[in-house]
Amino acid sequence: MLDIRLIREQPDEVKSRLASRGADLSSDIDAILGCDLERRQSETQLQQLQADRKRLSKEIGGLRARGEDSSAIEAQVKGFGDRMDELNRAATELDARQRDLLLRVPNLPGADVPVGADASANPVLREWGTKPTLERVEDHVAIGERLGLFDFERATKISGSAFVCYVGAGARLERALINFLLDLHSGEHRYVEILPPLLVRPEMLVGTSQLPKFADQLYHCGEDDLYLVPTAEVPVTNLENGEIKSLAELPKKYVAYTPCFRREAGSAGLGTRGLIRMHQFDKVELVKITTPDRSAEELELLTADAERVLQILGLHYRVIELCTGDLGFGSQKTYDIEVWSPGQQAYLEVSSCSNFGDYQARRMSLRYKDAEGKNRFCHTLNGSGTALARLYVALIETYLQPDGTILLPEPLRRYFGSDRIG
Repeated sequence: MLDIRLIREQPDEVKSRLASRGADLSSDIDAILGCDLERRQSETQLQQLQADRKRLSKEIGGLRARGEDSSAIEAQVKGFGDRMDELNRAATELDARQRDLLLRVPNLPGADVPVGADASANPVLREWGTKPTLERVEDHVAIGERLGLFDFERATKISGSAFVCYVGAGARLERALINFLLDLHSGEHRYVEILPPLLVRPEMLVGTSQLPKFADQLYHCGEDDLYLVPTAEVPVTNLENGEIKSLAELPKKYVAYTPCFRREAGSAGLGTRGLIRMHQFDKVELVKITTPDRSAEELELLTADAERVLQILGLHYRVIELCTGDLGFGSQKTYDIEVWSPGQQAYLEVSSCSNFGDYQARRMSLRYKDAEGKNRFCHTLNGSGTALARLYVALIETYLQPDGTILLPEPLRRYFGSDRIG
């Protein structure tokens, strides 16, 4: 969440930067400021009463020592108790209301983020490779049905729409991709591998900014008040929740594979057909925790690590920077990596690499001790390394052969156990 001192000291700047996201949040900021003023006034009154009680208590002691009547002052001090209890309750309620208001305000876009209303304003920063020229082009649904890689019909019977059941070589390919990604990032890129729980407490989702904003997109187990993870970002970043790190520990680099569960799978159509948008999908996630002076550099390195996946697999892609109007709720700067899908004749997002600044760290009270021994908020970053379903789509469409088989890129063959599917 945003620093209340920043809002208090630069309200117009905060409103302006939030407006660049495409929504007028001036009334929200005014509500926060009003609540903050009321809370601070209650705290000031409480402090004054405490000082007055201390002063009068000394007077009572003096009167008693001299054998004089102190009953009037004692009655006054006794009356302070009820008022102090009232002010304590008010301060607690106002503090909770202020936090709730702050949790509903998105992060400020970074100063260097391009200003724009929507995705059409996102600049393309670079491309790698070229779009493949194929003798035979099929989309992944047709390929998968013909080769028996997955079964949507039976998955729908089991779980409903927007689910898939991988079968035979299709299941083995998914597993091969997961192992390839984990080995790459834990080996060459030196991330620490984590296998986290898939059910998390609501405060963990508050920490990484999915709650309260995106409650309707989450799968909630009401009896236990636990949520299925929408991304490994949630349990992995929250490993450090409430901790104070030393400078020597930073940056932290984690990689984790999890299934991901999201209720909002999008509307039907070509852009969501087949594996492209699912309620459940596999993803390998990269998470970094670092200091403010290093976070910009760490975002570039994290993005390069995600790009390396596509380079090794020989898949054409591009990197775009999200403009202010297309940024995610908690992000201050994001690069999207989009892989080319021959069957869709479109780019598909396979990784979104974001720097959250101290936005998440404030929510989860994640700090470090600086060189002077002062507690400062960390910066958090994450990005997919990568999302499996869309990587899977691009892979089988790109490597489709004229005879209808799929020739796997060499780095995957030892994981899959063969060079070809079909």
